[in-house]
Amino acid sequence: MSDLSLDKSVPVAVLGAGAVGKTCAADCVLGGNTDVRLFELPEFFEQNLKYVHKTGITLGGIQKNQYGFRRTGKAYIHKLTSDISEAVAGAKIIIVAIPSVAHDKFFDRLVPVLEDGQIIHIIPDNYGSLKLRKKMREQKSDKKVIIGGWSSAPYGTRVEKEGGVQTSEMWLVYRAKTLRGASLPSTDQEVFLESSKYLGCFDSITEGDGAVGGKTVLDIGFSNVNPVLHCPGTILGVGVMENFGRIYGGNDPKQYSIYSHAYCNSISEVQYAFFLEEVALADAIGVGIAKYPKKNFFSRTSILGPEYMGDDCIVPFDEQWETGYTTGPFTIQDRYVTEDVPVGCHLYHELGLRYNVPTPVIDSMITLGSVMTGKDFYATGLTLDDLGIGHLGSRELLDYLENGVYKEPA
Repeated sequence: MSDLSLDKSVPVAVLGAGAVGKTCAADCVLGGNTDVRLFELPEFFEQNLKYVHKTGITLGGIQKNQYGFRRTGKAYIHKLTSDISEAVAGAKIIIVAIPSVAHDKFFDRLVPVLEDGQIIHIIPDNYGSLKLRKKMREQKSDKKVIIGGWSSAPYGTRVEKEGGVQTSEMWLVYRAKTLRGASLPSTDQEVFLESSKYLGCFDSITEGDGAVGGKTVLDIGFSNVNPVLHCPGTILGVGVMENFGRIYGGNDPKQYSIYSHAYCNSISEVQYAFFLEEVALADAIGVGIAKYPKKNFFSRTSILGPEYMGDDCIVPFDEQWETGYTTGPFTIQDRYVTEDVPVGCHLYHELGLRYNVPTPVIDSMITLGSVMTGKDFYATGLTLDDLGIGHLGSRELLDYLENGVYKEPA
C-alpha cells in the first residue's frame, strides 16, 4: 500500500469520546478536516456526547508548546454517532483514542466494518496495533488496512467538569511538538507517518519537530512514558496523595498533582532505574525505544517535558510546576495504577522472563500496586498471548513486526 491520495477533505472517524477523543475530533475540525465523525459506545454515548450537538466542543487551556502552537475555539463535529458502521463507512483515516482497557470492546466492533485502504491511528498505541491485528486474524478479516500507533497523545487534555457534570470545554495543558509512531508491519510505516500530516490534531507536531518513526510497534509500546512516570510517582507518592487535603495542602484534595507534590529526587532515581530496565528489554529484543538523558528524570516535568518543550526542559524540584489544571491522581484506584501496571509493567515482566532480562524495579511496581489496590496484577495483567506473540521465537517476532510474516501457533 504505497499510494497515498490524501487531503483534509477525506473523512476522518474518531473512535472514543473521552478527553483525547473529543479533543482530537475538535482539533481536526478546527484544523481544517471537513468530514469528522465521532463515535462512542452506546452505553457511554449519553454520558459523553448527549449535548455535544448543541454545545460543540471548545478547546482551551494553557497549551504549553516550545514553538507557541496554540489553537482554541468551538468546533461542531460533523457527525456524532453510537453506530460504528456509520462512523467508519468511507472514512479514509480512523483514529482510535481510547484507554487500552477498552481495546477489545472497540476492536470487536471495528473489525467487521473495516474497508480496504483505511489507515488506523491508535492514540496511544499501548500495544493496540498488535491486539487489532490479532482480532483481525480471529475474525478472519482480510481487509487491506494500515495499522499503527503512537507513543502518546498529541496533548495532555482534560474534560472540564462543574459539580461533577461534564462541560463542553477541554483543557489542554500542553501540545506535543514531536511524537513517536510506527506501523504493524513496519513496511507500512512511511505511509502511516505521512498520513498524520493530514490530521488537524497532529498540526502541532507536523509544524513542530515532526513525527519520529520507531523501530516496530514494540518500540512505541516501550516509548510510552506513562508506566515509568505514573507507577513510581503514584505508588511511592501515595502518602502525599492520600493525605493531601487532610493534613496538608489546604482543604481541597483535588488540588493535588503528582508532578507538583509527589515527584522528588528519590522517586526520580526509581523512575530512571525503571527506564534502564525498559532499555535493556528493548536491546535484548532488537527493537528501539525513545532515549532520555538522566537529567530529564530529575525535573517536575520528568520525561514528559521533551515532548512539548525539548530536552532542555528542566523544572527543578524546588519549584512548583504550574499546569493551570490539577493532574491528580486522587486515589490509588486510578488508571495511573490500574491501567499502567497491568498493561505496561506486566508486559515488561513477561518480556523480561522471555528474554532473560531482570526487571526487579518494574516487578516491585506490580507487587506494590497489587497490594495497594487489592488486585492481583500478576494474574490479570496483559500477556504476550493476549497480543498473539507468546508462541513466537525471537527471529519470528521480529519478522512479524517488521515484515508482517506471522507464524500461526502449532
